[in-house]
Amino acid sequence: MQRGPVRRALAVVGHRLLILAFTAFAIFPFYWMLITSFKQNSDLYVGASNTAHNPFIFNARPTLEHLRILFGSTLFPTWLFNTLWVGALVVAITLALAVPAAYSLARLTGRWGEHLSIGIFLTYLVPSTLLFIPFSRLIAMLGLQNQLWALVMIYPTFTVPFCTWLLMGFFKTLPKEVEESAMVDGCSRLGAITRVVLPLAVPGLLTIVIFALTLTIQEFVYSLTFISSVERMTVSVGVPVALVRGDVYYWGSLMAACLITSVPLAILYNFFLDRFIAGFTVGAIK
Repeated sequence: MQRGPVRRALAVVGHRLLILAFTAFAIFPFYWMLITSFKQNSDLYVGASNTAHNPFIFNARPTLEHLRILFGSTLFPTWLFNTLWVGALVVAITLALAVPAAYSLARLTGRWGEHLSIGIFLTYLVPSTLLFIPFSRLIAMLGLQNQLWALVMIYPTFTVPFCTWLLMGFFKTLPKEVEESAMVDGCSRLGAITRVVLPLAVPGLLTIVIFALTLTIQEFVYSLTFISSVERMTVSVGVPVALVRGDVYYWGSLMAACLITSVPLAILYNFFLDRFIAGFTVGAIK
């Protein structure tokens, strides 16, 4: 008679423990970056033979030396500004191109619409290691070598296909009757899209904004190929170039740079978590 409550209690405890395990797994990289950013070098570089040393806590007094090196001896603030500038322009271009393309493909029924949508997604799967050589020729012809505008022009080539495919699935879930009702009430096709469809598609729009910004921040190959001046680099290239010198790794400063770059993205993901999951799952399923 008492097995039911006991089983429910065990199920609740197991559920809580599982959530706790996943939470610890998600938080641990940020915790590791945090303590590494403030550890002294004598605390970081300790041999495994020292059994009294605990790598998960501060064994010596925390220090700000790694942050001083990051902000005082490198151009990290400039790289952050370059990354955000390029990211904002790429997100704007991605929205301007992906939204009308996704809407058109979502409303284009039949075999051609399906083939076009698959073809657009397949262009995203082409690796950058195959494209940076022809892109280098294109950038040279346009005279954009060592210019951030080169990244602004190249990055949409992989953000637009993926975001179009993702947003297209979201548009397909919106019934056509909504637009038809707006047009019956006097709206034009463009008015129905801007006043009715886009407000309903906010979760999908937030999804592609976050994805486009994340893809731009983490991109490495194109930024390394097209930018040679240190003051024009983005975070993904400038940090390893400045803080990895031969076989010497400035781990404290590296972790500080990673923490400063990743925490805002993590907050952004969590702040729009419900809308992000809704937009991503609907677009992926459809």
